[in-house]
Amino acid sequence: MKEKTNLGLCILKAGREKSLLRRHPWIFSGAIERVNGQPQNGDTVAVHASQGTFLGYAAYNALSKISARMWSWQESDRMDADFFRHKISVALAARRALNIAQHSTGIRLIHGEADGLPGLVVDQYNDVLVIQIGSAGAEKWRKVCADILQDLCRPACIYERSDSDSRTLEGLPERNGVLLGTLPDALVLTEHGIHFGVDVAHGQKTGFYLDQRDNRALIGELAHDKDVLNCFCYSGGFSLYALRGGAKSVLSIDSSAEALQLAQHNVALNALDVERAQWQCEDVFQALRKLRDQNKKFDLIILDPPKFAPTAAFAEKAARGYKDINLLGFKLLNPGGMLATYSCSGGISDDLFQKIVAGAALDAGVEAQIVYKLHAAADHPVLLSFPEGAYLKGLLLRVAG
Repeated sequence: MKEKTNLGLCILKAGREKSLLRRHPWIFSGAIERVNGQPQNGDTVAVHASQGTFLGYAAYNALSKISARMWSWQESDRMDADFFRHKISVALAARRALNIAQHSTGIRLIHGEADGLPGLVVDQYNDVLVIQIGSAGAEKWRKVCADILQDLCRPACIYERSDSDSRTLEGLPERNGVLLGTLPDALVLTEHGIHFGVDVAHGQKTGFYLDQRDNRALIGELAHDKDVLNCFCYSGGFSLYALRGGAKSVLSIDSSAEALQLAQHNVALNALDVERAQWQCEDVFQALRKLRDQNKKFDLIILDPPKFAPTAAFAEKAARGYKDINLLGFKLLNPGGMLATYSCSGGISDDLFQKIVAGAALDAGVEAQIVYKLHAAADHPVLLSFPEGAYLKGLLLRVAG
Protein backbone atom coordinates (compact mmCIF):
# COMPACT_ATOMS: atom_id res chain seq x y z
CA MET A 1 0.00 0.00 0.00
CA LYS A 2 2.00 2.96 -1.25
CA GLU A 3 1.45 6.62 -2.01
CA LYS A 4 4.28 7.64 -4.28
CA THR A 5 2.80 9.23 -7.34
CA ASN A 6 -0.18 11.42 -8.12
CA LEU A 7 -0.20 12.95 -4.66
CA GLY A 8 -2.39 15.94 -4.02
CA LEU A 9 -0.51 19.17 -3.55
CA CYS A 10 -1.19 21.54 -0.64
CA ILE A 11 0.14 25.03 -1.33
CA LEU A 12 0.40 27.44 1.58
CA LYS A 13 -0.27 31.15 1.57
CA ALA A 14 2.72 33.46 1.43
CA GLY A 15 4.50 33.58 4.80
CA ARG A 16 2.49 30.75 6.33
CA GLU A 17 5.31 28.23 6.05
CA LYS A 18 7.12 29.64 9.11
CA SER A 19 5.58 27.23 11.60
CA LEU A 20 6.44 24.25 9.40
CA LEU A 21 10.03 25.43 9.10
CA ARG A 22 10.06 25.24 12.91
CA ARG A 23 8.70 21.68 12.56
CA HIS A 24 5.26 22.36 13.97
CA PRO A 25 3.17 19.41 12.71
CA TRP A 26 -0.21 21.10 12.14
CA ILE A 27 -1.46 23.12 9.19
CA PHE A 28 -4.67 25.06 9.83
CA SER A 29 -7.20 25.69 7.09
CA GLY A 30 -6.49 29.42 7.07
CA ALA A 31 -2.87 28.82 6.09
CA ILE A 32 -3.74 27.02 2.85
CA GLU A 33 -3.86 28.91 -0.45
CA ARG A 34 -5.15 25.98 -2.49
CA VAL A 35 -5.08 22.21 -2.85
CA ASN A 36 -4.33 20.76 -6.28
CA GLY A 37 -5.65 17.36 -7.22
CA GLN A 38 -8.56 15.70 -5.49
CA PRO A 39 -7.21 14.18 -2.27
CA GLN A 40 -9.73 12.35 -0.12
CA ASN A 41 -9.81 12.91 3.61
CA GLY A 42 -6.88 11.02 5.10
CA ASP A 43 -4.86 10.96 1.89
CA THR A 44 -1.25 12.08 1.85
CA VAL A 45 -0.47 15.39 0.17
CA ALA A 46 2.83 17.06 -0.59
CA VAL A 47 3.08 20.43 1.16
CA HIS A 48 4.75 23.34 -0.61
CA ALA A 49 5.39 26.94 0.32
CA SER A 50 3.80 29.60 -1.87
CA GLN A 51 6.96 29.92 -3.98
CA GLY A 52 7.04 26.16 -4.57
CA THR A 53 9.56 24.99 -1.95
CA PHE A 54 8.92 21.45 -0.70
CA LEU A 55 8.08 21.39 3.03
CA GLY A 56 6.94 17.85 3.73
CA TYR A 57 4.18 15.27 3.46
CA ALA A 58 0.95 15.51 5.43
CA ALA A 59 -2.38 13.76 5.93
CA TYR A 60 -5.11 15.98 4.48
CA ASN A 61 -8.61 16.47 5.88
CA ALA A 62 -10.93 19.07 4.39
CA LEU A 63 -13.43 18.56 7.24
CA SER A 64 -11.08 19.65 10.01
CA LYS A 65 -9.80 23.07 11.04
CA ILE A 66 -6.46 21.31 11.25
CA SER A 67 -6.51 20.61 7.54
CA ALA A 68 -3.20 18.77 7.37
CA ARG A 69 -1.01 16.92 9.87
CA MET A 70 2.61 16.31 9.00
CA TRP A 71 3.87 12.78 8.47
CA SER A 72 7.35 13.60 7.23
CA TRP A 73 9.73 16.45 6.43
CA GLN A 74 11.90 14.36 4.09
CA GLU A 75 11.18 14.48 0.37
CA SER A 76 12.68 11.00 -0.08
CA ASP A 77 10.13 9.39 2.29
CA ARG A 78 7.18 7.41 0.97
CA MET A 79 3.99 6.89 2.93
CA ASP A 80 3.85 3.11 2.91
CA ALA A 81 3.81 0.23 5.40
CA ASP A 82 7.61 0.39 5.76
CA PHE A 83 7.39 4.05 6.78
CA PHE A 84 4.88 3.26 9.55
CA ARG A 85 6.80 0.17 10.67
CA HIS A 86 9.89 2.33 11.13
CA LYS A 87 7.99 5.01 13.06
CA ILE A 88 6.34 2.45 15.33
CA SER A 89 9.60 0.56 15.89
CA VAL A 90 11.36 3.77 16.94
CA ALA A 91 8.54 4.60 19.39
CA LEU A 92 8.66 1.13 20.93
CA ALA A 93 12.45 1.28 21.30
CA ALA A 94 12.17 4.67 23.02
CA ARG A 95 9.75 3.19 25.59
CA ARG A 96 12.01 0.20 26.23
CA ALA A 97 14.90 2.60 26.93
CA LEU A 98 12.85 4.24 29.71
CA ASN A 99 12.63 0.95 31.66
CA ILE A 100 9.06 1.72 32.67
CA ALA A 101 8.21 -1.98 32.54
CA GLN A 102 10.23 -2.41 35.75
CA HIS A 103 7.57 -0.42 37.59
CA SER A 104 4.39 -0.77 35.58
CA THR A 105 2.57 -3.19 33.30
CA GLY A 106 0.83 -0.19 31.75
CA ILE A 107 2.81 1.92 29.25
CA ARG A 108 1.99 4.44 26.54
CA LEU A 109 3.72 3.02 23.48
CA ILE A 110 2.78 5.68 20.91
CA HIS A 111 1.94 9.28 21.74
CA GLY A 112 0.68 10.89 18.54
CA GLU A 113 2.61 13.87 17.24
CA ALA A 114 5.45 13.33 19.71
CA ASP A 115 6.25 10.05 17.94
CA GLY A 116 5.69 11.43 14.46
CA LEU A 117 2.32 9.69 14.17
CA PRO A 118 -0.33 12.41 14.56
CA GLY A 119 -3.70 11.10 15.64
CA LEU A 120 -2.40 7.70 16.79
CA VAL A 121 -2.25 6.71 20.46
CA VAL A 122 -1.41 3.21 21.69
CA ASP A 123 -1.47 2.11 25.33
CA GLN A 124 -0.31 -1.25 26.65
CA TYR A 125 -1.98 -2.99 29.60
CA ASN A 126 -0.18 -6.28 30.21
CA ASP A 127 -0.62 -8.19 26.93
CA VAL A 128 -3.50 -6.01 25.67
CA LEU A 129 -2.91 -3.03 23.39
CA VAL A 130 -5.50 -0.27 23.17
CA ILE A 131 -5.34 1.81 20.01
CA GLN A 132 -7.02 5.21 19.76
CA ILE A 133 -7.29 6.97 16.41
CA GLY A 134 -8.08 10.67 16.38
CA SER A 135 -7.28 11.90 12.88
CA ALA A 136 -8.28 11.12 9.30
CA GLY A 137 -4.69 10.31 8.38
CA ALA A 138 -4.29 7.75 11.16
CA GLU A 139 -7.71 6.38 10.24
CA LYS A 140 -6.54 5.62 6.72
CA TRP A 141 -3.55 3.65 8.03
CA ARG A 142 -5.47 2.00 10.88
CA LYS A 143 -5.28 -1.59 9.61
CA VAL A 144 -1.64 -1.27 8.56
CA CYS A 145 -0.64 0.08 11.99
CA ALA A 146 -2.64 -2.61 13.80
CA ASP A 147 -0.93 -5.34 11.78
CA ILE A 148 2.49 -3.85 12.52
CA LEU A 149 1.72 -3.67 16.25
CA GLN A 150 0.54 -7.27 16.19
CA ASP A 151 3.76 -8.33 14.51
CA LEU A 152 6.11 -6.32 16.73
CA CYS A 153 4.37 -6.71 20.12
CA ARG A 154 2.51 -10.03 19.83
CA PRO A 155 -0.36 -8.97 22.13
CA ALA A 156 -3.24 -11.24 23.07
CA CYS A 157 -5.61 -8.51 21.94
CA ILE A 158 -5.66 -5.16 20.18
CA TYR A 159 -8.71 -3.21 21.28
CA GLU A 160 -9.82 0.00 19.58
CA ARG A 161 -11.10 2.98 21.59
CA SER A 162 -11.60 5.52 18.82
CA ASP A 163 -14.29 7.46 20.67
CA SER A 164 -12.50 10.66 21.66
CA ASP A 165 -13.81 14.18 21.01
CA SER A 166 -11.20 14.66 18.31
CA ARG A 167 -13.02 12.14 16.11
CA THR A 168 -15.97 14.50 15.84
CA LEU A 169 -13.70 17.42 14.98
CA GLU A 170 -12.18 15.27 12.22
CA GLY A 171 -15.58 14.26 10.84
CA LEU A 172 -15.07 10.64 11.87
CA PRO A 173 -17.58 8.31 13.54
CA GLU A 174 -16.86 6.66 16.89
CA ARG A 175 -15.53 3.11 16.90
CA ASN A 176 -15.10 0.85 19.90
CA GLY A 177 -14.31 -2.86 19.80
CA VAL A 178 -11.80 -5.68 19.33
CA LEU A 179 -9.53 -5.23 16.32
CA LEU A 180 -7.42 -8.38 16.71
CA GLY A 181 -7.35 -11.25 19.19
CA THR A 182 -9.55 -11.79 22.24
CA LEU A 183 -10.08 -9.38 25.11
CA PRO A 184 -9.62 -11.12 28.50
CA ASP A 185 -12.55 -11.16 30.93
CA ALA A 186 -10.53 -9.29 33.57
CA LEU A 187 -7.55 -6.99 33.17
CA VAL A 188 -5.42 -5.88 36.11
CA LEU A 189 -2.63 -3.33 35.78
CA THR A 190 0.22 -3.36 38.31
CA GLU A 191 1.97 -0.04 38.97
CA HIS A 192 4.66 0.34 41.61
CA GLY A 193 3.24 -2.74 43.29
CA ILE A 194 -0.36 -1.45 43.35
CA HIS A 195 -3.01 -3.32 41.36
CA PHE A 196 -5.75 -1.58 39.38
CA GLY A 197 -8.65 -3.11 37.54
CA VAL A 198 -8.79 -1.64 34.02
CA ASP A 199 -11.89 -1.52 31.81
CA VAL A 200 -10.55 -0.80 28.34
CA ALA A 201 -14.00 -1.08 26.76
CA HIS A 202 -15.87 1.43 28.92
CA GLY A 203 -13.33 3.22 31.12
CA GLN A 204 -12.18 6.79 30.62
CA LYS A 205 -9.50 7.48 27.99
CA THR A 206 -8.16 4.02 27.07
CA GLY A 207 -9.17 2.60 30.45
CA PHE A 208 -6.69 4.26 32.81
CA TYR A 209 -4.69 7.46 33.31
CA LEU A 210 -1.16 6.27 32.62
CA ASP A 211 0.05 9.87 32.37
CA GLN A 212 -0.33 10.40 36.15
CA ARG A 213 1.93 7.47 37.11
CA ASP A 214 4.77 9.55 38.59
CA ASN A 215 2.41 12.02 40.24
CA ARG A 216 0.53 9.19 41.97
CA ALA A 217 3.82 7.90 43.37
CA LEU A 218 4.62 11.39 44.69
CA ILE A 219 1.29 11.54 46.53
CA GLY A 220 2.12 8.19 48.12
CA GLU A 221 5.36 9.66 49.46
CA LEU A 222 3.61 12.71 50.93
CA ALA A 223 0.47 11.15 52.42
CA HIS A 224 1.80 9.63 55.65
CA ASP A 225 -0.32 10.57 58.67
CA LYS A 226 -2.31 13.12 56.66
CA ASP A 227 -6.02 13.66 56.11
CA VAL A 228 -6.34 13.46 52.34
CA LEU A 229 -9.07 14.67 49.97
CA ASN A 230 -9.03 13.26 46.43
CA CYS A 231 -11.40 15.03 44.03
CA PHE A 232 -12.45 13.60 40.66
CA CYS A 233 -10.98 10.35 41.96
CA TYR A 234 -12.16 8.08 39.09
CA SER A 235 -10.84 4.56 39.85
CA GLY A 236 -8.97 5.72 42.94
CA GLY A 237 -5.41 6.06 41.66
CA PHE A 238 -4.27 8.81 44.01
CA SER A 239 -6.41 7.39 46.82
CA LEU A 240 -4.73 3.97 46.72
CA TYR A 241 -1.25 5.48 46.79
CA ALA A 242 -2.26 7.69 49.73
CA LEU A 243 -3.69 4.74 51.65
CA ARG A 244 -0.60 2.64 51.03
CA GLY A 245 1.54 5.63 52.01
CA GLY A 246 -0.04 5.69 55.47
CA ALA A 247 -2.62 8.44 55.19
CA LYS A 248 -4.67 8.95 58.33
CA SER A 249 -7.85 9.21 56.22
CA VAL A 250 -8.74 9.51 52.54
CA LEU A 251 -12.01 11.01 51.29
CA SER A 252 -12.52 10.32 47.57
CA ILE A 253 -15.18 12.15 45.55
CA ASP A 254 -16.45 11.48 42.04
CA SER A 255 -19.76 12.03 40.26
CA SER A 256 -19.69 8.51 38.76
CA ALA A 257 -21.04 5.68 40.89
CA GLU A 258 -19.41 3.17 38.51
CA ALA A 259 -16.01 4.81 38.98
CA LEU A 260 -16.36 4.69 42.76
CA GLN A 261 -17.32 1.02 42.61
CA LEU A 262 -14.16 0.32 40.63
CA ALA A 263 -12.11 2.38 43.10
CA GLN A 264 -13.48 0.41 46.05
CA HIS A 265 -12.79 -2.81 44.16
CA ASN A 266 -9.19 -1.63 43.72
CA VAL A 267 -8.85 -0.97 47.46
CA ALA A 268 -10.01 -4.53 48.15
CA LEU A 269 -7.73 -5.87 45.40
CA ASN A 270 -4.75 -4.43 47.27
CA ALA A 271 -5.96 -5.42 50.77
CA LEU A 272 -5.74 -1.79 51.93
CA ASP A 273 -7.38 -0.57 55.12
CA VAL A 274 -10.98 0.24 54.17
CA GLU A 275 -11.56 1.92 57.55
CA ARG A 276 -9.38 4.84 56.46
CA ALA A 277 -11.21 5.25 53.14
CA GLN A 278 -14.43 7.17 52.56
CA TRP A 279 -16.26 7.49 49.25
CA GLN A 280 -18.67 10.18 48.13
CA CYS A 281 -20.68 10.14 44.90
CA GLU A 282 -21.45 13.78 44.16
CA ASP A 283 -20.65 16.65 41.84
CA VAL A 284 -17.23 17.82 43.04
CA PHE A 285 -18.04 21.53 42.86
CA GLN A 286 -21.07 21.06 45.11
CA ALA A 287 -19.20 18.68 47.43
CA LEU A 288 -16.35 21.17 47.92
CA ARG A 289 -18.79 23.93 48.83
CA LYS A 290 -20.47 21.68 51.38
CA LEU A 291 -17.12 20.77 52.92
CA ARG A 292 -16.24 24.47 53.11
CA ASP A 293 -19.55 25.30 54.80
CA GLN A 294 -18.92 22.46 57.28
CA ASN A 295 -15.47 23.96 58.00
CA LYS A 296 -13.78 20.67 57.07
CA LYS A 297 -10.00 20.76 56.77
CA PHE A 298 -7.44 18.53 55.08
CA ASP A 299 -3.66 18.24 55.02
CA LEU A 300 -3.35 17.11 51.39
CA ILE A 301 -5.84 17.77 48.58
CA ILE A 302 -5.73 16.43 45.02
CA LEU A 303 -7.70 18.22 42.27
CA ASP A 304 -7.51 16.24 39.03
CA PRO A 305 -10.59 17.30 37.02
CA PRO A 306 -11.55 16.15 33.54
CA LYS A 307 -10.74 18.27 30.51
CA PHE A 308 -12.40 21.70 30.87
CA ALA A 309 -10.96 23.19 27.64
CA PRO A 310 -10.44 20.81 24.69
CA THR A 311 -9.24 23.77 22.60
CA ALA A 312 -8.09 27.34 23.26
CA ALA A 313 -11.58 28.55 22.31
CA PHE A 314 -12.86 27.17 25.63
CA ALA A 315 -10.05 28.69 27.72
CA GLU A 316 -12.07 31.53 29.26
CA LYS A 317 -14.87 29.25 30.44
CA ALA A 318 -12.38 26.66 31.66
CA ALA A 319 -10.42 29.29 33.59
CA ARG A 320 -13.51 30.05 35.69
CA GLY A 321 -13.91 26.36 36.52
CA TYR A 322 -10.26 25.93 37.48
CA LYS A 323 -10.30 29.05 39.61
CA ASP A 324 -13.47 27.93 41.39
CA ILE A 325 -12.19 24.49 42.42
CA ASN A 326 -8.75 25.77 43.40
CA LEU A 327 -10.24 28.59 45.47
CA LEU A 328 -12.32 26.02 47.34
CA GLY A 329 -9.31 23.73 47.64
CA PHE A 330 -7.21 26.44 49.28
CA LYS A 331 -10.01 27.21 51.73
CA LEU A 332 -10.14 23.53 52.79
CA LEU A 333 -6.42 23.22 53.54
CA ASN A 334 -4.96 23.22 57.02
CA PRO A 335 -2.09 25.69 57.59
CA GLY A 336 1.01 24.11 56.10
CA GLY A 337 -1.16 21.82 53.95
CA MET A 338 -0.45 20.86 50.36
CA LEU A 339 -2.53 21.10 47.19
CA ALA A 340 -1.78 18.97 44.10
CA THR A 341 -3.77 20.59 41.31
CA TYR A 342 -3.89 19.61 37.64
CA SER A 343 -5.22 20.61 34.25
CA CYS A 344 -5.39 18.17 31.35
CA SER A 345 -6.84 20.80 29.02
CA GLY A 346 -4.75 21.39 25.91
CA GLY A 347 -6.32 24.84 25.61
CA ILE A 348 -4.80 25.94 28.94
CA SER A 349 -1.06 26.66 28.89
CA ASP A 350 1.30 26.17 31.83
CA ASP A 351 1.58 29.90 32.33
CA LEU A 352 -2.16 30.47 32.21
CA PHE A 353 -2.82 27.62 34.63
CA GLN A 354 -0.32 29.03 37.12
CA LYS A 355 -1.93 32.48 36.84
CA ILE A 356 -5.38 30.99 37.45
CA VAL A 357 -4.19 29.12 40.54
CA ALA A 358 -2.33 32.20 41.79
CA GLY A 359 -5.56 34.20 41.47
CA ALA A 360 -7.41 31.52 43.44
CA ALA A 361 -4.83 31.66 46.23
CA LEU A 362 -5.11 35.44 46.38
CA ASP A 363 -8.91 35.30 46.61
CA ALA A 364 -8.66 32.60 49.27
CA GLY A 365 -6.38 34.81 51.32
CA VAL A 366 -3.51 32.32 51.50
CA GLU A 367 0.16 32.45 50.61
CA ALA A 368 1.30 29.45 48.61
CA GLN A 369 4.62 28.31 47.25
CA ILE A 370 5.31 25.97 44.35
CA VAL A 371 7.02 22.81 45.56
CA TYR A 372 6.92 20.95 42.23
CA LYS A 373 5.76 21.65 38.70
CA LEU A 374 4.12 18.43 37.54
CA HIS A 375 3.71 16.92 34.10
CA ALA A 376 2.86 13.66 32.37
CA ALA A 377 5.06 10.60 32.79
CA ALA A 378 8.05 10.06 30.50
CA ASP A 379 6.20 7.74 28.11
CA HIS A 380 4.09 10.80 27.16
CA PRO A 381 6.87 12.91 25.57
CA VAL A 382 6.40 16.41 24.18
CA LEU A 383 7.99 17.74 20.99
CA LEU A 384 9.93 20.97 21.51
CA SER A 385 8.31 22.20 18.30
CA PHE A 386 4.81 21.26 19.47
CA PRO A 387 4.11 22.75 22.91
CA GLU A 388 0.41 21.96 22.49
CA GLY A 389 1.39 18.37 23.23
CA ALA A 390 2.02 19.28 26.86
CA TYR A 391 -1.65 18.86 27.73
CA LEU A 392 -1.15 17.72 31.36
CA LYS A 393 0.24 20.28 33.73
CA GLY A 394 0.12 20.44 37.49
CA LEU A 395 1.39 22.22 40.58
CA LEU A 396 2.18 20.87 44.01
CA LEU A 397 1.68 23.81 46.35
CA ARG A 398 2.25 24.35 50.04
CA VAL A 399 0.28 27.02 51.88
CA ALA A 400 1.85 29.02 54.65
CA GLY A 401 1.61 27.56 58.15
